[in-house]
Amino acid sequence: MKRIAFLLSLLIAFAVSAQENITYQRPPEEIAKLVEAPLTPFVSFSPDRQWMLLMERSDFPSIEQLSRPELRLAGLRINPDNFGPSRGNYIIGLKAKQIATGKEFEIKNLPSPLLLSGASFSPDSKKVAFIQNNPGQLELWVVDLTSFNATRITERKINNTLGGAYAWLSDSQHILFSAVPQNLKPLPAKSRVPTGPVVEENLGKKTPAPTFQDLLKNPYDEAAFEYYTTSDLVLKNLTGGEEKTISASAIHGDYAPSPDGNLVLVELIHKPFSYLVPVNRFPHFVKVIDRDGKTVKDVVDVPLTDYIPIGNNATHKEPRNHGWRADKPATLYWVQAQDGGDPKTKADIRDKVFTWDYPFTDAPKEFISLPLRYAYIIWGNNNTAWVYERWINDRKERTYQINPETLAKKVLIDRNYEDAYNDPGNVITTFNAFGRSVLLINKDNSVYFSGQGSSPEGDMPFLDKMDLTTGKKSRLWQCQAPYYEVVVALLDPKKGTFATSRESNNENPNYYLRTIGSSKFTQLTTFEHPYPQLRDVKKQVLRYKRADGVDLTADLYLPPGYKKEDGPLPGFVWAYPREFKSSNAAGQVRGSKYSFTRLSSGGPIFWVARGYAVLDNATMPIVGEGDKEPNDTYVEQLVASAQAVVDYAASLGVLDKNRVGVGGHSYGAFMTANLLAHSDIFKAGIARSGAYNRTLTPFGFQAEPRTYWEAPQVYYTMSPFSFADKLKEPILFIHGEADNNTGTFPIQTERFYNAIKGHGGTARFVLLPHESHGYAAKESIMHTLWEMDRWLETYVKNAGKDTNQKLKAGTN
Repeated sequence: MKRIAFLLSLLIAFAVSAQENITYQRPPEEIAKLVEAPLTPFVSFSPDRQWMLLMERSDFPSIEQLSRPELRLAGLRINPDNFGPSRGNYIIGLKAKQIATGKEFEIKNLPSPLLLSGASFSPDSKKVAFIQNNPGQLELWVVDLTSFNATRITERKINNTLGGAYAWLSDSQHILFSAVPQNLKPLPAKSRVPTGPVVEENLGKKTPAPTFQDLLKNPYDEAAFEYYTTSDLVLKNLTGGEEKTISASAIHGDYAPSPDGNLVLVELIHKPFSYLVPVNRFPHFVKVIDRDGKTVKDVVDVPLTDYIPIGNNATHKEPRNHGWRADKPATLYWVQAQDGGDPKTKADIRDKVFTWDYPFTDAPKEFISLPLRYAYIIWGNNNTAWVYERWINDRKERTYQINPETLAKKVLIDRNYEDAYNDPGNVITTFNAFGRSVLLINKDNSVYFSGQGSSPEGDMPFLDKMDLTTGKKSRLWQCQAPYYEVVVALLDPKKGTFATSRESNNENPNYYLRTIGSSKFTQLTTFEHPYPQLRDVKKQVLRYKRADGVDLTADLYLPPGYKKEDGPLPGFVWAYPREFKSSNAAGQVRGSKYSFTRLSSGGPIFWVARGYAVLDNATMPIVGEGDKEPNDTYVEQLVASAQAVVDYAASLGVLDKNRVGVGGHSYGAFMTANLLAHSDIFKAGIARSGAYNRTLTPFGFQAEPRTYWEAPQVYYTMSPFSFADKLKEPILFIHGEADNNTGTFPIQTERFYNAIKGHGGTARFVLLPHESHGYAAKESIMHTLWEMDRWLETYVKNAGKDTNQKLKAGTN
């Protein structure tokens, strides 16, 4: 009997710690039906603002689709069957809507089944091009908005492994596209027998790098990368039908026709490839060719940039960001660091922007010198361009207005970009005669801004007008409660018409036509409420303080029909920490209490339908004032923020503080593990696709600018792996087996789970086959929600009850 008892005890111990081989599960119907709700169409406006494209979105792909062949090379994920990206959602329905009349037009002769991506209007707004993603090949199609007829315009197979499969020329009659080389022989199969070891060597050169994933590993990977990314650059005449190859059998990392359509700027990736960094750091040759493929000018050969320093604002020292000036026929511009690309180097000037006019016989001209790091340019006309610069460490952003002819400049905006309350918004652009996006400058030398309108009362989006001579602003329109309404397009500046997206707690987003100075509006779309069962969910934006006085917010969702006299509810807190350099900015209210309750497949709001008080977007600011780094007191601030949200919601009488769970994705998973390791606030946690041992990301993570060797104690203290023996509350780990996000290798979860298990903690590790950092397959999403629901029901809602039977596989 003693022997039998001993054997039984071993079996029980094994059952407690063994893996479960289960099939994909479906969550409770309250959740499953919300996941299966129809998706609201995407909308795109034509350059002339006369048309809207209504694009019906596909449902989630199946796990069978996700498990098809995939190559992971140089940071890319390639479908070897069709020379395209291996993952993606598609448009499965397409209509055109005329804004003036409200008429909708069906598109004829679309491929069936439609698997559309990359839709783009021609510059004259009379056509729409798109990629059809067939399993065996990609095709280039064009829709004529006069006949509403779709046509495949070339028999060539499209190569979209590097993105940017085509580009319109300014005449709207030519398209430049990347094609799979003709008569391409199959890639030889990989030999089982290696020809030798893989050797890497560094001879005294500093080459720090983040923990990139999907890198090249051996000579065969190099050959496969070159095979699948090599393309022909083909120019197609839509009028006559002629097509010609203007750049053959090269790795076209990028290409851009000049505004006048006579030249093409190409970036040709070449060897030596790297096993340490992804394709965007590979050597590349930048040159200008004409429409016959003849070289007009060699611009620069950028070497392998594996040496970029670690830290915010770091870049490489060679010329970068090559492009065409949008308001000129053929003028190049680019940026070059003046500090070697190293933010730790003291320098009065960090970047310089240069321009170079066709035919590129004169020397390039310095356009502007920048004390901070270049961000981007918005071109306008001969008299006006805007140049943006940023410095992340002190959250500084500055906008210059410069006269491209005289180079006279002035600071237009100088602000802390963390300060949401004083954000001027984004300047509105228009399309010029070249079909390029440029500043919309009125005859009275004024421009328009649209912004979120953040305030202590929440976001109230606006439309402003600013006089560029005086800098004076006037408000033309602003969203009014109880709606959240944002400007999406300025349609006709002369008539003052603009389009908005309008929503409320109970009304799903739809598009509307408005006129400046009038309160009247016309509804442009009538998209239906995707989940009417949540129509009566109660949403409230909570405002409360952390113990150190920092203001915090959270979005509280309560189940339909809930009344406070029903008693406090079990709760679920979902968050993602963010770093700030000032407590004032950290405490600002972001978001709107009037916005529609949107569901994402990875969000927490599903559990409102299961009887929980959900606290979504609970702010967890990590603040470092002045010279202090935020992460120096990460754990203390994190715990204080979590304690504050639970205490405040409990004080309202809607939350049972003894039955609260916490969860997050990626950095939110890291947060979850730290909260369970360093506090007793929560009954259980759910951590998805996180990183838990910061020594495995030694050259920085998130917004941390220091390396492990510069701040070893910070890395140790912030790593929940260091405190696996302290983590006693149940934690559910979920991770994609093919996670390609920098730093969140699946081994992070595997090792942390083993550490907790080794110290007798309660944990469960779910590894999702073929899934990346975000989960895509319907089976994976449903199973994830099933796992999360069981965890919350067992360890939060029914905390304290016997859980042994509830967590057997296959039970709800």
